[in-house]
Amino acid sequence: MSKNKSQLLNITQVAKIFDLIGKKNKKPSIHILRFWEKKFKQLKPVILPGGRRYYSENNLKVIEMIIFLLKDQGLTINGAIKMMNIKLKKLDDTKAISIKGEYYKKKITDKSKNILLRIKKLNGKKNSHQS
Repeated sequence: MSKNKSQLLNITQVAKIFDLIGKKNKKPSIHILRFWEKKFKQLKPVILPGGRRYYSENNLKVIEMIIFLLKDQGLTINGAIKMMNIKLKKLDDTKAISIKGEYYKKKITDKSKNILLRIKKLNGKKNSHQS
C-alpha cells in the first residue's frame, strides 16, 4: 500500500470508527490513540508535517487487536503489549495462540453474520420482485 493520503484515515476518523468517543463531551477521544502509539510499537501512523496523523489499513488491524485484547480479553496495557510482542516460539506461548485464536474466531463469526444478513436481504428483494 502506498502512503497516498487518500488511502489513509485521519486520527478523528479512526477514533469514530472504533467508537472511541468521550462519554461527557461526545467528541472523538484521540488521546487514546496517541497513548497507544507510545505503548504499542506495532501502531505506526504516517505523521505528516504539522503533526497530522494518518492511519493505514494495517494500523486499523493493529487497533482492532489492541481493543480485543483490552476489552474482550480484559488484559491490562502491559498484558496486551506482551501479547502483541509474542513470537510464539515456546511451549508457554500456547495461551497466546489461544487468545489470538479467539480474536480470529470472533472476526470470522462477525463477518459470517454480516454475510448472512446480506444474503437474507438479497433473498427478500429477490422474492419481492418475483411476486
